Amino acid sequence: MADMRAIEITEAGGPEVLKPCTRPVPEPKAGQVVLKVAYAGVNRPDALQRAGSYAPPPGASDLPGLEASGEVVAVGAGVDWPAVGDKVCALLPGGGYAEYVATPAAHCLPVPEGMGMKEAACLPETFYTVWSNVFMRGGLQAGERFLIHGGSSGIGTTAIQLAKHFGARVFATAGSAEKCAACEALGAERAINYRDEDFVKVMKDEGGANLILDMVGGDYIPRNVKTLAEDGRLVQIAFLQGPQVELNFAMVMVKRLTITGSTLRPQSDLAKARIADELKAKVWPLLDAGKIAPVMDSEFALDDAAQAHARMESSGHIGKIVLKVC
Repeated sequence: MADMRAIEITEAGGPEVLKPCTRPVPEPKAGQVVLKVAYAGVNRPDALQRAGSYAPPPGASDLPGLEASGEVVAVGAGVDWPAVGDKVCALLPGGGYAEYVATPAAHCLPVPEGMGMKEAACLPETFYTVWSNVFMRGGLQAGERFLIHGGSSGIGTTAIQLAKHFGARVFATAGSAEKCAACEALGAERAINYRDEDFVKVMKDEGGANLILDMVGGDYIPRNVKTLAEDGRLVQIAFLQGPQVELNFAMVMVKRLTITGSTLRPQSDLAKARIADELKAKVWPLLDAGKIAPVMDSEFALDDAAQAHARMESSGHIGKIVLKVC
C-alpha cells in the first residue's frame, strides 16, 4: 500500500505539536469514497482536538481535518455518486490534513459552478454547521431578528450571508472596527463591537433577538437569555469561554425561551447525509449562482499547518483559513 504525506498530532498541546508524517493511503469501505485532497479547511475543532479536548469519534482517523476539496480516486461498494474523477468538497470524520482521505459518499457535495477548489474546501464544515443549527434546529424565519456572535469567523460570515438571503434581520458581534465593517459588508444590519458596546442593550433597543447563534459561552449565556425576545431561541455550538455558568431559569420560563445546541462531528452518518441533502437543494443553487460565497482569510502549505493554527488562534482572521495539499 502506498504512503502519503500528512500532518499528525504528536501530543496534546499548542500548534507546535502538529508535525509532518507519512501514513498509508486509506482505502474506501462500503459507502465511502477516497479523495485526493486539493485543499483542507482549518477549523476550531481541529485546534480543540490538537489540544486534547475533542477526541475523534470511534473509527475516525486520528489526523485532524474535518473538510476538504479534491478529486475522487476510489469508491467503495454501493456508491452511486460521486464517481472516480469527480471533483467534490466533503465533510470528513477526520483526516483532512493529508494527501488522501476517506469519507462517506453521502457527505460529499459538488464543487459549485465557477468556484475554485480552495474556496470549495471551506464550504462543508461551516455550511453544514450553519444550516443545521440556524435553519433546521433554530428555525430562523424571514423577518426575524437574528444575532450571531463571532460574526467575522468562518461560521459567522456564512451565517450572515445565509440569514440575510433568507430574509432575516441580521445583527453580529465582533471585536474590532475592521471586523464589524466586514460583517456589515456581508449583510449585517448592525455589527456590534463587543469591546465598546453592550450587545444586550443594542438588541433590546431593537426589540430583542428572536434567534441567537453563540460559540462564546461563558458569561454570554445569561446575557443571551436577557437579549432574547419572548419565544426566542438560543443555539449553542461552542464554548470559547467555557460551558459552565450560573443561570436564572425563571427568565427562560417567563419569556418561553428555547435553549438548544449541537455538535456536528459526533452525529450519525445518516444525520449528516440529511443535512447534505438540504444543502444541495436549498443552498448549493445560491453558491452556483454566486449569490453567496465563502470569505477567505489566508492559505498555508500543508507542512505549515502549525502556522495556520497559530493564525486561527490569534483571532486576527476574517473568514476561512485553508491548507494547500496537492
